[in-house]
Amino acid sequence: MQSDVSLKRFQQFPPLMWILLFGGFITRGSYYMVWPFLAVILYDKFAMSATQVGLILSNAAIVAVFTSFIGSSLSDKIGRRTLMYLTGGLYIVSFSLLANVDSVNGYIAVITMCSIATSLWRPLSSATIGDLIREPQTRELAMQSLYFTVNAGCAVGPMAGVWFGLTGQQSSFYITAGAFALLLALLYWGFSHSDIKQRATPDTATVKLNPVGFGVTLRVLLADRMLQCLIIANMLCMFIYGQIDSSLIQYLTRANAPQLVTLISSMIFTNALVIISSQFLLLKILAKLTLVHRIQLGLMLLCLSQIWLSQNPIDLFWGWIGAVVVMSLAETILFPTMNVQIDRLAPERLRGAYFGAASFYEFGFAIAPLGGGVVLDHFGGSTLFIIAALLTIVVAAIYQLLDKLPRPDFSQFQPRQ
Repeated sequence: MQSDVSLKRFQQFPPLMWILLFGGFITRGSYYMVWPFLAVILYDKFAMSATQVGLILSNAAIVAVFTSFIGSSLSDKIGRRTLMYLTGGLYIVSFSLLANVDSVNGYIAVITMCSIATSLWRPLSSATIGDLIREPQTRELAMQSLYFTVNAGCAVGPMAGVWFGLTGQQSSFYITAGAFALLLALLYWGFSHSDIKQRATPDTATVKLNPVGFGVTLRVLLADRMLQCLIIANMLCMFIYGQIDSSLIQYLTRANAPQLVTLISSMIFTNALVIISSQFLLLKILAKLTLVHRIQLGLMLLCLSQIWLSQNPIDLFWGWIGAVVVMSLAETILFPTMNVQIDRLAPERLRGAYFGAASFYEFGFAIAPLGGGVVLDHFGGSTLFIIAALLTIVVAAIYQLLDKLPRPDFSQFQPRQ
């Protein structure tokens, strides 16, 4: 009976939702075919230290966080469709440039452009799902499905890159640009056959909700203590996960880990494979738990994975894979739950703004390469992952406070008619 209900909810997905799912797969697959090896490219071409590479990646991500908040809030006013087209165009241009750049300053500029496009796309996709699907349980399934297809792409991308000999080759960034060109064409068709424009584009005559001004948006966000505490907790959580994408790869590179390219690709593949094979099973098993209890369980697994990483010998290939398995189970629980939690907190008129504000926890991911690089250069990899383990305990403590925090009276923040 439960499977029949889930099947019926899948059947309720409109065509545009399926395009977003397919787009998540092809764009993430092509992205992770090349992006994780960017730190290796910078090290090989310019002999940069871990701190220098981390500084470049962190600066780009910090700029992207602010852009994401402003852009996502703006999407409540000008419409998701317009901003998604612009973001897709930025993706195509930036990754095409990344395939040709040959100087440090050029890499800094283009990496920043890529990071801005990435940080804009994620909250726009989540907010668009809220516009498309009104029933809460079906919307939660849609968000879980998007996360699933993104990770399916992450599983296929790195291994496909190894099989085709594309990893570490600068020209392979054209693949990501081409994937987004295809997605934009599909989105154009999807939006033209969807009624989302009636709900998400304010200049349409049939719009039902008045757009909220940027000043009102800021007042709401500053008054919502629960949201602010949630952002801090998730920021720390993203800092921990950011070490896997940047600092761990730098650590393995500088320590001359055996079979480096195969190891990096295998860890990314394992991460995504665990997620796509366990996501819906865990969703069913944990269905009776509250969102906060799910997150506490995920944090326990995350802490265990960081302790494992800190103690694993550099030449123990399957030890790294085992730690990634545990970390991936934690991610499977944590990341979709974070999006669902934001969706439940967000008022109807401010869905884009809330997902944009939630992108501030990307600050943790933004400073992760720099913070991790500094620790790597001065204290080593073991210390870095012990610190990450301790931070998971801090995050768990913050989540214990969430239900006690006040929220604003949203009726005080109605837009002018």
